Amino acid sequence: MAKEILVNVELEEKQAAIIKDGLLDEYYIERPGDKTIVGNIYKGRIETIVPTIGAAFVDIGVEKNGFLYLSDIAEHIEPIATIETKKREFHKGEEVLVQVVKEPISTKGPRLTTHIGLAGRYLVLMPQDPHRGASRRIEEREEKTRLLGLLEELKIPTDIGYIVRTVAEKKSKKELQRDILFLLKLWNRISAFAQKSSAPALIYEDYDVVLRVIRDSFDDEVDKLYVDSKEEHKRICNFLRVFSNDLTKRIEYYRPKRNIFADKNIEKQIDRIYERKVFLKSGAYLVIDPTEGLVVIDVNSGRFRKRMDPEHMALAVNSEAAQEVARQLRLRDLGGIIVIDFIDMERENHRRDVLRILKSSLKDDRAKYEILGISKFGVVEMTRERVYRTIESLSYADCPYCHGRGRIKSVSTMCIWILKELKRMLSENPDKRELQVSANPEVVNEIVRDNEKSIQTLERQYRAKIGFSLAPNAHIEEVKIS
Repeated sequence: MAKEILVNVELEEKQAAIIKDGLLDEYYIERPGDKTIVGNIYKGRIETIVPTIGAAFVDIGVEKNGFLYLSDIAEHIEPIATIETKKREFHKGEEVLVQVVKEPISTKGPRLTTHIGLAGRYLVLMPQDPHRGASRRIEEREEKTRLLGLLEELKIPTDIGYIVRTVAEKKSKKELQRDILFLLKLWNRISAFAQKSSAPALIYEDYDVVLRVIRDSFDDEVDKLYVDSKEEHKRICNFLRVFSNDLTKRIEYYRPKRNIFADKNIEKQIDRIYERKVFLKSGAYLVIDPTEGLVVIDVNSGRFRKRMDPEHMALAVNSEAAQEVARQLRLRDLGGIIVIDFIDMERENHRRDVLRILKSSLKDDRAKYEILGISKFGVVEMTRERVYRTIESLSYADCPYCHGRGRIKSVSTMCIWILKELKRMLSENPDKRELQVSANPEVVNEIVRDNEKSIQTLERQYRAKIGFSLAPNAHIEEVKIS
């Protein structure tokens, strides 16, 4: 499988895309005014403690106070030693070192934790948590044992914990040592700065979107990394020399004719990210509907081209759809509760096959997720962690006319509404002798053409004159009556 990373740097925007076999698999964007605060470390001050929910609200110097569960514990570690941790009691006004683990979303402030994690190339250092373990995505038990054994040889202080990341597979002791030394030095600098700082204060700012993608995704499976900025190319190379100097050979400065994404035929794929319908090669398609509380994904056979019985047709479509669903979850960064409505299948073994394909396609997803079984109706329920703001929230705003509904009133509906509003205004103002309606030309033309009798009736009943004028730039729902 061909795998590439593309980095585009403009004056006011940085973009990174991960391409697998020519297909956009992951896409990230960052603008100066919308930089993420996830991963940042702050010295905060506890403003409020709510015992009923076991949480505190912490002032970290951003717009909204952060939300901190007092018993917040990292859940993505596979421990090799169990160390009892004493519960820590907090008090109002107390200063506390916290890290942002989830972006502020809507009215909610950022989610915080007291368990600091510093992500390196191969390790996540946990300087305040002595638990040690390895990523669950390292499937081979022998490899886990080897990696953990190498780290034990490095004689890391016993009060400092770590997680071995998936990218550390097959790496040498020297590479791990270089990573751990860098992270320990970083923590010493953070700790020293935190001691002399007063809350609220930013203590450490995590990498920007480009370096995060390099750190988390640029591995031996990536054939090439193309970057269209000389300055960014130099910065990436300098960054990698700290962790993995060999990978710098795969970085190439790309001088685009137009735009690196356009040259690589990715621009159109980016434009289609938030289309409601996603068409599959077979002619089937997905319908993706995010709501306030959950995401609904519907699988439809559409113009499925192969001739086969309904059961095997459903299996073929669902198998293809399961792979695409996994890709769309990563690409759109969909989170929360997700309901996938596959086409009904009668056979239990077919339902198991589809579920297996879905799980297999999600194995490279860095977000935490949990999948329930598939029902006899073909419905799968799952959850997926949402950490960052979605690209949709960065790139799109709700329509000022439909307010996010995705629908507007029909011309006929607007005509009826205008008639009702005219009647209301005339009945409430009996001395009113003239009303002027200004609206979209389509609305005016239809109401004058199809509702002439109703208008005449109103004029006779209330002894008033009703006039209409065209407002060429008005929206269908935009009406002025004076």
